[in-house]
Amino acid sequence: MHCPVLPKYSVIVMLAAFATLATAEEQTLQAVRVTAQAERADGPVDGYRATRSATFTKTDTPLKEVPASVSVVPAELMKDQAMQSLADVFRYIPGATNHQGEGNRDQVVLRGISTSADFYVDGMRDDAQVFRDLYNLERVEVLKGPGGMIFGRGGAGGVVNRVTKKPVFGHVGEVAVTLGTQNQLRGTLDIGEKIGDSGAWRMSVMGEHAGSFRDDVEMDRYAINPTATFLLTPQTAVTLGFEHLKDNRTADRGVPARNGRPIPGNVDRFYGNADQSVAKSTVDGAYAIVDHDFGNGTQFRNSFRVTHYDKFYQNVYPDNANASSVNAVGNMRLAAYNNANQRTNVFNQSDLTTRFTTGGFEHTLLAGLELGYQDSSNQRNTGFFGGATTVTVPAANPFATATLFRQNANDANNRVTANIAAAYLQDQIALTQSLKLLAGLRFDHFKTNFDDRRAAGVPGQTIPATDLSRTDNAWSPRLGLIWSPTQSQTYYASYSYSFLPSAETLGLTVLNAATGASSADFAPEKAINYEVGGRWDLMPGLSLSSALFRLNRNNVRNSDGQGGFVQVGQQQTDGVEIGLQGDVTSQWKVYGGFTYLDGRVTKATQAANTLNHRPQLEPQNSFSLWNRYDIGNGWAGGLGVVHQGVSYTNVDNVVSLPAFTRLDGALYYAFAGGKTKLALNLENLTNREYFPTADGNNNISPGAPRNARLTLSHAF
Repeated sequence: MHCPVLPKYSVIVMLAAFATLATAEEQTLQAVRVTAQAERADGPVDGYRATRSATFTKTDTPLKEVPASVSVVPAELMKDQAMQSLADVFRYIPGATNHQGEGNRDQVVLRGISTSADFYVDGMRDDAQVFRDLYNLERVEVLKGPGGMIFGRGGAGGVVNRVTKKPVFGHVGEVAVTLGTQNQLRGTLDIGEKIGDSGAWRMSVMGEHAGSFRDDVEMDRYAINPTATFLLTPQTAVTLGFEHLKDNRTADRGVPARNGRPIPGNVDRFYGNADQSVAKSTVDGAYAIVDHDFGNGTQFRNSFRVTHYDKFYQNVYPDNANASSVNAVGNMRLAAYNNANQRTNVFNQSDLTTRFTTGGFEHTLLAGLELGYQDSSNQRNTGFFGGATTVTVPAANPFATATLFRQNANDANNRVTANIAAAYLQDQIALTQSLKLLAGLRFDHFKTNFDDRRAAGVPGQTIPATDLSRTDNAWSPRLGLIWSPTQSQTYYASYSYSFLPSAETLGLTVLNAATGASSADFAPEKAINYEVGGRWDLMPGLSLSSALFRLNRNNVRNSDGQGGFVQVGQQQTDGVEIGLQGDVTSQWKVYGGFTYLDGRVTKATQAANTLNHRPQLEPQNSFSLWNRYDIGNGWAGGLGVVHQGVSYTNVDNVVSLPAFTRLDGALYYAFAGGKTKLALNLENLTNREYFPTADGNNNISPGAPRNARLTLSHAF
């Protein structure tokens, strides 16, 4: 399969051209956007340990004063590990497991709850089902536990927030080229400069071509993200940005199951048809941010973002209808479909933050308003093999060609629009020097209109058949208490909530053609999290964090055994998370964590047959630890370990993924005064066969065998 995007080697020429135009002049940073003295919640992190975050509170808050589990993966850690996708990031996040996402999108399981919609960029919703890149990021922040008070609908298990690079009032310049096994070639550029005394610009660029250890699987992608900041007055700044990202790749659904386990051997074999399995997405997003400082502790920010997503994917893959796709005589079934989605998101957030003292208490008060509009059109077509929708093939030669793709039965053909309006109020109160209270409340109005264009029994007809709508009004409270007996230790207790409406992902559907029942009849699911935790500064640059929690998800949809659904399901996850990040010594950096999760379906119908089962892709134990040690004379080394316990590919608990432990390593050398660096990253040092994730019982992703990436970077 060929993906007609950026030619394989043109990215190097493009980056070299930009580098030639760059200037190496050093400039002094101004405090309006970046300060050299202190970390900002929307800025870079020095080393592996972040000290501030705005993801949980929407205010620039010390992490030790955040009453929730928040993991921050900084750009330096991403670079040291040669991370290039959110799946790479999730490996080192306690409580997070990467989901296969049908081979066509980012998807993550947070505290036992899977989501492809709870993704944000700079605090703004970015919920389309696409792949994202890390080329333009300062950090990735993952909040574990419901985030309804800040983020609104969804976020039952948590949210993923990407913080992008912004202009600085000084020079920025770095170019990097990566060569990897399986014909990988990747280039990135980060460049920026002042515009007189009142402006600055920055541009991030990425291009990549890569093959795979999987037969006939490849990927091409490129992106460009220019930004500019202008100081209209000493108190007012406007930041404008635009991103164009194109990603074309093979939609790889992995391998099937046999006897309750991934089929052994031949992990490189493609089960289906790689030439007919594609995932294409184009993302165009523009934003404008206005910051104004009124003085006396009062600041205003208005963020506006409009994004258009164009997504198409098609696959011929192991059929997931039966529990074990490969039968006793070695045959299996293949199925096929494609899906096209056009989505436009328009969001505006206005936040007013003020700090004041009254009654002897210090307050940081946040008042906000969010307005949004989403428009999404979807069309799915079933693949036919002659006149049938499945085909039986030998597992030893699992190939078939779909002869036709067309609308069939309940294939989606719809347009969904959503209008969102929300208001929120939050107060961070210093009751004493060591005791602080966080309280917040949000009200959401979420109205969806669903135009179902299917016409029963008339394949391909697009005459509107059913018009559905639903309006949900919901309150999302939050409460947290933080106690800091000393400067180096903090303890907290918190309660958080979120709601998941039936059209959360813009997907209202007719569930039973005979009765006319639809998901518009369902009230929102609810997620409630109770948590206690602590953070300790073991050394000036090293932090340990822990959390003990119970997360309940109620009103989960279950089968009624008659072709419909009822809202009686309940899922509960109890767990412990531990995180460690920072500098053990001036030469030794670490980043890692441990998670214990005990998740169960605590209520289900007899037809669903999942009572007391474990949720999908929730290992009971997981552990990760990355170490970087600076040897001296420009040399440094890295060593990482990732362990994931046994998990199930589906809530039916029929097929399991075996536990595995993977080792990674790296060797670094810096020369030319530290401006030029060479990094060799080695993944899966012991060449272990393992299966880290899945999308159901017969779409299981094998982990990559031993592979290497060599990166040359230069700061100018």
